[in-house]
Amino acid sequence: MALNRFTGTTRPARAARMGTAAAAVAVGLAGTFAAPAAAAEFKNGFSEAVALGPSLADHVRAQAEAQHAAADAQADKAKKQAEKKAEAERGSDRADRSAARAAFVAPVKGGDVTTPYKSGGAMWSSGKHSGIDFAAATGTPVNSIGEGTVVTAGWGGAYGNNIVVEHEDGTYTQYGHLSKIGVGVGEEVGKGEEIGKVGSTGNSTGPHLHFEARSTAAYGSDMDPVSYLRDKGVPLS
Repeated sequence: MALNRFTGTTRPARAARMGTAAAAVAVGLAGTFAAPAAAAEFKNGFSEAVALGPSLADHVRAQAEAQHAAADAQADKAKKQAEKKAEAERGSDRADRSAARAAFVAPVKGGDVTTPYKSGGAMWSSGKHSGIDFAAATGTPVNSIGEGTVVTAGWGGAYGNNIVVEHEDGTYTQYGHLSKIGVGVGEEVGKGEEIGKVGSTGNSTGPHLHFEARSTAAYGSDMDPVSYLRDKGVPLS
C-alpha cells in the first residue's frame, strides 16, 4: 500500500488497481461467453482460465456434425458412381452376349451357291426355286445358322429329309435333301451347331443342301435367302 501525503491515508498500489480492473473485465467477458459456467479464477489480479460457454460448444458441435454430413454425402456419391459404373459394365456384357447370340453362320462350310433363288424350271412345283442350293458332298455337316428351336424334323416330300428351325428374331430357316437328321422337334440348337448331314433325298439330282429363309414355318412364305444371310453378316461365295 502507498501513503497519501495529503491525507495520511493509504491507497492501493498502481499494480493492485490494474489487477482489479483486469479482473473486472475478465469477469465481464466470462459472463458474456461462459455464463452460467464459472467465469474464472484469479491470481494476482489476472484471469487464469475461462470455461467454454454453451454457445461456443454448440458452435463446435455444429461444425463437427456438418463435417460428418459432408463426409457421408461424399461416401454416398462415390457409392452411387460405383454402382452406375457396375451397371454400365453389366449392360455392356449383356450387349456383347446379345450380339454373340444374334451372329449367324453359313449352313455349310465352304459351299458355293449353285442354283439361285427364284430360278425357273420344271423341277419345282411352283415353277420357281424357293431357296438356294449349296454344293457339298454327301455327309458334309449341316449347321443351324443361328440359335433357335427345331419345329420340323423328318420327311418333307420333295424336300426329302428336312429340318426347319425357328430363330429368336421370328424368322425360320429350312434345310432340305439331308442324308441324316440329327435333331428332333422342340430341341434347342445353337449358332453353328450341327443338325444333319448333306444328302440327296427327295426331289434331287445329286448331293447338295437346299436352304430356305421363311417368314413362317410353312412352304410358300420364302424370302430371298441371299439377302437374308447377308443382312445377318454371312458372306456368300
